[in-house]
Amino acid sequence: MAAGLAVLAEVATSDDIPRIQTVGLLSNGFGPLAAHALDRLPGGVDALIWLAARVTARGRVHAVDALCRHVDDQPDARPWLLRRALDGDFLNSYFADTVARVTVLHEAVAESAVDAEVVDQTGRILHVMTYCEGMGTSLRRYPHAVALMEAHLRHLRRLGPTTERCFAVASVAHYLTLEAPLPTGDVPGIGEVPGIKERWDEARASYLDLIDRTEWCEVARRGLVDGDQRLTWVGAKVAGILRLRAFAET
Repeated sequence: MAAGLAVLAEVATSDDIPRIQTVGLLSNGFGPLAAHALDRLPGGVDALIWLAARVTARGRVHAVDALCRHVDDQPDARPWLLRRALDGDFLNSYFADTVARVTVLHEAVAESAVDAEVVDQTGRILHVMTYCEGMGTSLRRYPHAVALMEAHLRHLRRLGPTTERCFAVASVAHYLTLEAPLPTGDVPGIGEVPGIKERWDEARASYLDLIDRTEWCEVARRGLVDGDQRLTWVGAKVAGILRLRAFAET
């Protein structure tokens, strides 16, 4: 089947899109070839979005990577990437920074009317960038990290807490406590940004202030009671270091 799909990837026409999508659902084995085939076909971007929404692991890596190449020429690619690209798998580490870069995420999130889906995926991207060193660009190496976090915080204050947002806030605050930003002057193509360390520390303090608010504490506690594994991890690994009130009082 792999050999057949490899041939099809090079000679397929638009009429073959449905069968390529079906084979691509076997994501680990055939996802990369399916993504390559759809990437080169007229009408393939819609098919890639369909496939990317349904595959996991390495299949998703290749589908999302292909979509990232079409942000400038296909209008449907950027909205999907801004909201749906990450699914929580560890292999999201391979493309989280690419999604942030090609969608110009720090500018998208800075918009006042940005919707909750974009805000929540921003939290997922920030979380992935706390542990993706060696697979992708980590938060301390990302030149727009501080601007992205500042915009993220503004929307979190507006939207209020959910268990997912509590997890994102705690994991990012933990990372900001352990790491310092790489001087932006050391990043190719980026000039020195004055006060970057001070803004980094201010973002950390703002995340901690947010998760210690009463309504955020209540949501975090409910998540723990409900057995949310993300908040269980925060309670076991992060809460003591950060002295998070929600977890200290349970």
